[in-house]
Amino acid sequence: MTSSKLTRISSRDNPLLVRLRKLARHPGEYRKLGQLFLEGEHLCQAWVARGDAPALQALVTETAWQAGRHAALAEAAGATVVVADAAMAELSSLETPPPISFVVALPAAPPLCPDAPSVVLDRIQDAGNVGSILRSAAAFGFQQVIAIKGTAALWAPKVLRAGMGAHFALGLIEGHQAEALDALTLPLLGTSSHAEESIAGALLDWPCAWVFGNEGAGASVAVRKRCARVVRIPQPGGEESLNVGAAAAICLYESTRRRY
Repeated sequence: MTSSKLTRISSRDNPLLVRLRKLARHPGEYRKLGQLFLEGEHLCQAWVARGDAPALQALVTETAWQAGRHAALAEAAGATVVVADAAMAELSSLETPPPISFVVALPAAPPLCPDAPSVVLDRIQDAGNVGSILRSAAAFGFQQVIAIKGTAALWAPKVLRAGMGAHFALGLIEGHQAEALDALTLPLLGTSSHAEESIAGALLDWPCAWVFGNEGAGASVAVRKRCARVVRIPQPGGEESLNVGAAAAICLYESTRRRY
């Protein structure tokens, strides 16, 4: 695919850069603008590999463009915009700003699939935890993530970076109440450090929907009561609880291990 046009931007007050600064800095801005800012080569490549549409724009730093870097990747966008290195630094939250980023249309939220292997996020607020769980979900063959209202915005920039491209392999549904889970036709499995049954000996249905709750309070009563089974992850070292991202990786892996 060949980029339709090449432009250069030198002013930080350019309307595109003003819009992208909002998109990069405010977690929920993507809902207003209907666009995502994918920061860095890895996310751009993941979009090309799994995205349903071409990127709207590729932003490339002046230094990278002059060096001939990332030109092939930029060709996957409808337009290429060469920006000053300082302008990319203003958009980036990384210690070392990337040489290339994409602007893409926000994928449409799919309808909830009743029988898809799923992960339910109940008011998990840390963006890094959410992105880590999405990455594990995609790696271990889960297809759908349902975020209960109060969970960090799934397409926020920090979640996108932590997800490392997993977003584009999953059906992402957010902003629902617990009642939406009644549409699932598969069992919900939860975790608690106080549960009597250990995950090691528990029957883990497949397909299933694993439930992971808020970092401090855990899953809400409304979500917990919908779980067919709640299991404990053994912690012989004596810690009170695991980070929710680590707990999710263990549970999702265990479901996969039982199948192979």
